[in-house]
Amino acid sequence: MSGTAGWTIKAVPNLSDNYAWLLRDEATGLVALCDPGEAAPNLAALAEMPEPGRLDWILLTHHHGDHIDGVPEMVRATGAKVLGATADAHRLPTLDRAVKPGDRVPLGSGEIEVLDSPGHTLGHVALYIAAAHAVLAGDTLFSLGCGRLLEGKPADMHRALRLLDALPGDTLVLCGHEYTESNARFALTVEPDNAALRDRAEEVRAQRKAGLPTVPTTLDQERATNPFLRARTVEELAARRAGKDVFKG
Repeated sequence: MSGTAGWTIKAVPNLSDNYAWLLRDEATGLVALCDPGEAAPNLAALAEMPEPGRLDWILLTHHHGDHIDGVPEMVRATGAKVLGATADAHRLPTLDRAVKPGDRVPLGSGEIEVLDSPGHTLGHVALYIAAAHAVLAGDTLFSLGCGRLLEGKPADMHRALRLLDALPGDTLVLCGHEYTESNARFALTVEPDNAALRDRAEEVRAQRKAGLPTVPTTLDQERATNPFLRARTVEELAARRAGKDVFKG
């Protein structure tokens, strides 16, 4: 569990390699959960919070089952409200608050800024909470990686990454999967002489050997090491994504 600026943030392992993210605003007690792929581990995590079982909001970045399948049970158990993208409302659980890029939604003592984040899926959004110094990046930006282009095009992902890159460097990147170790192996084929990347890869190997999560990361760390965030043109991003799609290392 980590905390910043009066918020407590906890990565909750879901399924085989997913993370849901549990956030608590210490000033108001508000609790939010992002992308529950299943219910049981998240309900267990809520039971350990200062107000056991409290959940005010479920926040969704995109429609894939490994990010939403736990929502119905979580709502039944907690009465939480659900926020997600208007563009994906037809393939998300029932939304209490449908949002679009550019919207700002109050959340405890802070607010959510909704960022357009297509590429992995066309309706994908990232949710920036400046008060927590954190962005819920879903499957757009990973530690040392980015999401597969399952619905969007390289230009979509490039634009989404540029929006994230504009956030403050100390922003915590709360991503949807534990992919860092495999991402590091590919990243080293792209930038083998990047000293910061080599150091990060060693750190990641040690973390995983010890059974520790490698996230959250920060935007500054990703700017120094992530070959997709560091891609400056659509063409460069497209080539790197295509290479990662067939990478066997």
